[in-house]
Amino acid sequence: MPRKSLNDKARAIDQVLTRIYGKKEIEGEEDPLDTLIETILSQNTTDKNSHRSYLALKRKYGSWDQLLDEDPVKVAGIIRSGGLADIKAERIIGALRFVKEKTGKLDLGFLKSMSSSEAEAWLAQMKGVGPKTRGIVLLFSLRMPAFPVDTHIHRVTRRLGLIGPKVTREKAQAELARLVSSKDFYNFHINIIEHGRAVCRARNPRCDVCRVSGYCDYLRSLERAR
Repeated sequence: MPRKSLNDKARAIDQVLTRIYGKKEIEGEEDPLDTLIETILSQNTTDKNSHRSYLALKRKYGSWDQLLDEDPVKVAGIIRSGGLADIKAERIIGALRFVKEKTGKLDLGFLKSMSSSEAEAWLAQMKGVGPKTRGIVLLFSLRMPAFPVDTHIHRVTRRLGLIGPKVTREKAQAELARLVSSKDFYNFHINIIEHGRAVCRARNPRCDVCRVSGYCDYLRSLERAR
């Protein structure tokens, strides 16, 4: 599909999803370091489990500085409910140590003075901080244009035909960012996730009640196969 047609299709889908799920705006200020740690915890688990792990860390440690010399095994025990605890503990401690070594303190506020590409490149130096994690920090905390892609967004946008069937999550971030205005990134991001959870589920998608089914390549392929 030509780029202009894809842009029109994405904007139309965004408008429909906004009517269904409401207009989403970023509220309050999120500390970028907090967001980084919570997003690392969210990898390969549910929001509920990752948030539980994040709160457990917050309760145990009065500040992130207390984690710098902590035993990863102990941290893993605290965040066990979020899954992949050993890997995430190493990544969190590694990220904190990297920030401290590079800047002299545990604060990512300086990224706000950079361009979005510069800020992403800086975050990319940390082990285990992939495109989705970087995108969430940029969009949610730094208010910079980024379109993070999780499993729901990857699945839904692929079914809708906004990205190709073989496009990876990393490439999807760049492709989807070109389809809607940067001011709509947050709204579109959140509403696609909501739609993926409520309707366009991984198993047994509810195509019969989907209000963007008229734009859906997946549904048309099912109808042709009948």
